[in-house]
Amino acid sequence: MRQNPSFTLADVTEMRRVIEANPWATIVSSTDEGLVASHYAVLLDHERDDLTIVAHVGRPDDLIHGLGERELLVIFQGPHGYVSPGWYGDVPAVPTWNYTAVHLAGTPEILSPEENLQVLDRLVERFETVMPEPRLMWQRPNDSAFVERLAAGTVGFRLTPSRVIAKRKLSQNKPVETVESVITALEGEGPYANRSLAAEMRRAQGARTGARS
Repeated sequence: MRQNPSFTLADVTEMRRVIEANPWATIVSSTDEGLVASHYAVLLDHERDDLTIVAHVGRPDDLIHGLGERELLVIFQGPHGYVSPGWYGDVPAVPTWNYTAVHLAGTPEILSPEENLQVLDRLVERFETVMPEPRLMWQRPNDSAFVERLAAGTVGFRLTPSRVIAKRKLSQNKPVETVESVITALEGEGPYANRSLAAEMRRAQGARTGARS
């Protein structure tokens, strides 16, 4: 991802927020056979306050990626959407796409089977606790044999990134009034209404105007 000073996202707390809110990640590696990509849910390492992440892949994706032997690129995609030039008013303009993305790169360490189980447990808890009747990993009708058999088909890893690129392209290069017009359009009706993107733009706009005050 090409970086642009106008859109750089450098705040670790904000990057953690994007990762936490958008855990479905794309995992990319370069192998002798070419580029390989997989898609998995990823969590922040709850024992760290940096950008260290934990996750798992299903076998044989560990072999396909050469997990633990070469660099991985893990991509998180935040809210994104189309921005019409008509929302800028009567000025020369072209369409664009607003988005937030975080790229973490590094060589992961392979987790022990016990650590992998803990990560899988956390992963289930992360998504099930909001359900009316949560089904946690160790809860009946699951039993230990069932859980351990499924876990054996996965390989867990922890990645502390050696390279980070994060970008928040949310019309920060436009006048405040123009940004407000885009947000209003995204919050309204129509084929490109996008409330999650509008909320992300308001967050960025607040940081921008706050920095100026």
